[in-house]
Amino acid sequence: MNYNEAVSWIHGRLRFGIKPGIKRMQWVLNELGNPQNLVKGIHVVGTNGKGSTVNYLKDIFSDAGYKVGTFVSPALEHFRERISINGQMISEEDFLKLVTIAKPVIERLPKETELEEATEFEVITILMFLYFGKINPVDIAIIEAGLGGLHDSTNVFNPLVVIATSIGLDHQAILGQTYQEIAQHKAGVLKENVPFIFSSEHEDVKAVFYHKAKETNSPVYELNKDFKAFGTSDVFDFSWKNHTLANISLAMNGQHQVSNASLAVITSLLLKDYYPNVTEKSIKKSLSISKWAGRTELIKNNILIDGAHNNESVSALVSVLKKHYKDRKIHILFAVIDTKPVDGMLKQLSIFEDITVTSFKFYNALALDAYPSSYQRVVDYHTWLERVKSAKEDDLFVITGSLYFISQVRHFLTTGNDNLEI
Repeated sequence: MNYNEAVSWIHGRLRFGIKPGIKRMQWVLNELGNPQNLVKGIHVVGTNGKGSTVNYLKDIFSDAGYKVGTFVSPALEHFRERISINGQMISEEDFLKLVTIAKPVIERLPKETELEEATEFEVITILMFLYFGKINPVDIAIIEAGLGGLHDSTNVFNPLVVIATSIGLDHQAILGQTYQEIAQHKAGVLKENVPFIFSSEHEDVKAVFYHKAKETNSPVYELNKDFKAFGTSDVFDFSWKNHTLANISLAMNGQHQVSNASLAVITSLLLKDYYPNVTEKSIKKSLSISKWAGRTELIKNNILIDGAHNNESVSALVSVLKKHYKDRKIHILFAVIDTKPVDGMLKQLSIFEDITVTSFKFYNALALDAYPSSYQRVVDYHTWLERVKSAKEDDLFVITGSLYFISQVRHFLTTGNDNLEI
């Protein structure tokens, strides 16, 4: 088996769909010697902001000299980005080594138990724990949950800290229709005595979080209650107990990034006894240069891409555009998958007059004729990008929607080709 065959084997498991639950994970990991028990990590759950928060933490700890593993989904441009160390994706050689070890065990699962086949995401998660726990051990792993929390494949290890970023109405067919129901899934990753850090403006979410934290005896740290942030992404002050970090500036724009960065700051300070090289000075420096590809990212001076994939993240994008690009003429290209609240997302974007919708190559991308007829349509993003050639100085072309969509556009803009492997 070579690398391409290994990737094809994993992708072949897409046919098993999404199957919430961790019993399959537990069985396979037990057969592999429970590498997840060797991982010192941070578990990040939430609807929006997980990727940015993971990235802030990765930069804070790696800049301080630690070996930092990250697990994110989906990948933006390359399949192996999901499993990285200090920002460098796993090598083809190491990836193939992991598959060679895990594949025979994973294929035994349905033969030796009453459990179903492992899904694609479960397999990738198994490889991650094997890599960070045994094959290439890290000082700290920052692990982003895939879907929800309680039944998510990542919910099989005992973290140092659990972080919940903002909770939004997404994946409702699986997680529930209300903020409260979704919060119950997110809080399901809490373990006994593990600190819980979160940010939320919804009282019903807070109630769920505090109830679960009481059950697990978890110390709770709530943004704007136990620790505070004042200011904007241009400059803000952070305070917690006797810690004050003044004049923090962020490389990423948006008020939502103040919240994400603050979650990363409090986490870093809580773990300082374990990781003494992390200092208040080093935290500020890391945040000032930390960027996350695909989030309000200027690819060129007149092209911005952002993975605003639900109502809450579209709201954040609109705020950024109104504040930081108010002197520009905004042109928007939008595409999502077929499970998203399209009408609500487009309604928010409608404050900008020039909106075009499209579709893209993905198994559940929303078909072009399924968009509201009131919006301009274009067959593909290549056609829309032709407009950039005749742009005026004040034009800003914004490409947004599904992360799967922007990953394809970003890859084309940065490499000039469409050969994307995610």
